[in-house]
Amino acid sequence: MSTTPAATGTTEQANKALVAEFMEVFGSGDVDRILSFMDESATWWVAGNIDGISGTKDKQGFGEMLAGLSQLTKTGAISLTPLAWTAEGDRVAVETESYSELNNGRVYNNLYHFVFEVRDGKIQKVKEFLDTEHTRAIFLAP
Repeated sequence: MSTTPAATGTTEQANKALVAEFMEVFGSGDVDRILSFMDESATWWVAGNIDGISGTKDKQGFGEMLAGLSQLTKTGAISLTPLAWTAEGDRVAVETESYSELNNGRVYNNLYHFVFEVRDGKIQKVKEFLDTEHTRAIFLAP
C-alpha cells in the first residue's frame, strides 16, 4: 500500500465519509443500521461513571444501550451534528453536538469529542468524551 499523501488522503477522506454517514444514520434511531457500520469486534467507550452508559461496551452491549436510550426520547433517536473534523490515518476525530427531546420534557443538547478508529470500511473502536453531568441531569435526575 502506498503511503504517498494522495493515498493517505484518500483513506482519510473515505474514513471521514464513513463516520459522517454513521452520524447521520445514528440520528435515525435505527439500531440495526447503526450497528451495521461497526466491525463485529468493535468497542465503544464512554467517559465518566454514569451507570449503564459509561465504560467500554462491545457491539452488542452498545446496541442494547442505544435501544434503551432511544426509548427515552420522543423521536427514538439523538441527532448528532458534526462541528469540526480531524482525520489522520485510521483515526477520525469529530467535535459534535447532540440534540434530542426526551419523554420527561427535558432537552438533551450535549457537546462531544469522538475519536473513531476505522479499518477496512468498518468502525473498530470509538472513544466518546462528553459532559457527563449534563447527561446525568437530563437522563437520570428525578
